[in-house]
Amino acid sequence: MTDTSIGTPEQLRDPNYTPPLAKAIPLGIQHVMAMFVSNVTPAIIIAGVAGFGFGAPGADIPTLVYLIQMAMLFAGVATLIQTIGIGPIGAKLPIVQGTSFAFLPVMIPAMVGAGTAGLAGLMTGVVIGGLFHAFLGLFVGKIRFALPPLVTGLIVLMIGLALIKVGIEYAAGGAGDFNRGKDTWGGVSNWFQAGIVIFVTLGLKFYAKGLLSVSAVLIGLIVGYVVAYLMGDVNLGSVGNAGWFMVPSPFKFGFELNWAIIIGMCLMAFISAIETVGDVSGITKGGAGREATDAEITGATFADGLGTAVAGVFGSLPNTSFSQNVGLIAMTGVMSRHVVTIGAIFLICCGLVPKVGAVINTVPIQVLGGGVIVMFGMVAAAGASMLADVNWSSRNMVIFGVSLSVGLGLQQVPDAMQFLGGTATILLTSGLLPAAFIAIALNLILPEKLSGDSTVEVSGGHAGHKDDS
Repeated sequence: MTDTSIGTPEQLRDPNYTPPLAKAIPLGIQHVMAMFVSNVTPAIIIAGVAGFGFGAPGADIPTLVYLIQMAMLFAGVATLIQTIGIGPIGAKLPIVQGTSFAFLPVMIPAMVGAGTAGLAGLMTGVVIGGLFHAFLGLFVGKIRFALPPLVTGLIVLMIGLALIKVGIEYAAGGAGDFNRGKDTWGGVSNWFQAGIVIFVTLGLKFYAKGLLSVSAVLIGLIVGYVVAYLMGDVNLGSVGNAGWFMVPSPFKFGFELNWAIIIGMCLMAFISAIETVGDVSGITKGGAGREATDAEITGATFADGLGTAVAGVFGSLPNTSFSQNVGLIAMTGVMSRHVVTIGAIFLICCGLVPKVGAVINTVPIQVLGGGVIVMFGMVAAAGASMLADVNWSSRNMVIFGVSLSVGLGLQQVPDAMQFLGGTATILLTSGLLPAAFIAIALNLILPEKLSGDSTVEVSGGHAGHKDDS
């Protein structure tokens, strides 16, 4: 139920309406709270697998803090491109942009052990992938037929399954041989702190309302952080050395063509573009009770790609629209794009202050693990929700079964394709790309009805949205 003091029902459905500032500012910050943790987590994960994250032998804290800063700064910039628009670029709707989980299964295999030297190839791939993503805006509506709920649900499920291992490793004390070699890895104290985060998050999500419910993961992490501090597991040393203001550097990490990352980014752009279409449709339906226009869908896709390309230039990971904020608009009933613009300005301010990134970097890995377990589990659950709308004929079960089997199998046994070497091995062992390719190909090739086909009735469920929990 909406608050009528914010505006009339007609005003609340208008993207161009600006509520009174006393109401608009907290509503804008609420959008940031809903996505804040999800937005900075991919940068922390990539730093961890690359070997320069906090606690690693090759730790490079200034670089990690920079990545966290850029995640906040360019989530804000990309959101402004969506809400304000630049000509035909941007949906001019209340779309919140942020760093995408969906690209992690592609980036992780390419960045394992690469150190900071791997960032040149990673960021170059982000830029090229972003430009390709923007190009897809020209015909995104025409490729939707190739990605029905069977395919998109499988892909989102695979993203969640690929990342769940990361959550467990973090909760146990961190990923990689270095962390596993510690006496505390898998210890009671680590799991206690992770469990506190999970317990508080679930409690708020189910028993609180409004901002407390929306910010459940963030508040859970804050409570876990306090507990970890009292247990002596928080090191605040780097915060004092961090500055108060920072100007981002273009191509800070250099320029390098890493074809595994470039190809992976371009292929994932198809998935991200289609899911952004879903988010735009969800916003217009939930907030304004209407279908999205072609101009809004095209503009949103252009902005998605351009926001990613600009982010890559300055050292940030791919951006995409955040689905939890779509749900937030439906919950508040406030369709104003200017509310989200206020949230974007708040993100940009945070991104220009290195001390914010330094504080985030002090969150113990096991505390972050508790939040990550919830977030990545929700990604997998969103995929399962999308699959609930599938007509489970034997044809669709074959497509799903073969795709999942190959994708998940290659992910679990990455050396099974080592004879290919280089780029092909990295792309295939992501699991996500081969699963997506097989599902799309089989769905287009196989006849609609197989010989002796039957249907398995599945009830319930609604189509979900993508990788951001």
